[in-house]
Amino acid sequence: MLAIVDSVWSSGLALARAEPGYVLSALLAAVILLLLLKQWWVRVWRRLVILGRQRRAYNLERGAHGFLEAEGYFIEAVQARTHYRLLVDGDAEDIELRVDFIVRKHGQRFAADVKTGNDAPRVRNPATRRQLLEYQLAYEVDGVLLVDMEARAVRCVQFPED
Repeated sequence: MLAIVDSVWSSGLALARAEPGYVLSALLAAVILLLLLKQWWVRVWRRLVILGRQRRAYNLERGAHGFLEAEGYFIEAVQARTHYRLLVDGDAEDIELRVDFIVRKHGQRFAADVKTGNDAPRVRNPATRRQLLEYQLAYEVDGVLLVDMEARAVRCVQFPED
């Protein structure tokens, strides 16, 4: 036991007698290693958070079909695709578009966009609003539905035609 204590004491004394440059280099290497580990952990953590959100959104969006039917909507199409043409400087650009659902209720036809999260289901969100307007124009429907699966709510959005 005394030999172990003596060995540890000798190692400590050897470190104390070490060149200052060696100790500084070792400390710098340790700090760099810790910073790299922290950076790696932050990236891993962010990725896990993103994957969790994606999984939750996927599960909620899968439930939208049954939710819309329970709300009285007849599902005409799922992941309905359409094409429309834009003119950009006189040249035609074909655009492909896909909406989550085309539904019908009380004789009216709607494009239904399923959203999850805090910001996306809000009509005040510019990206959501632009997307809904594009659906309204491209699918030639009576209106668009903003399906908020977090709140389990369906909001009918109609854009003025004048």
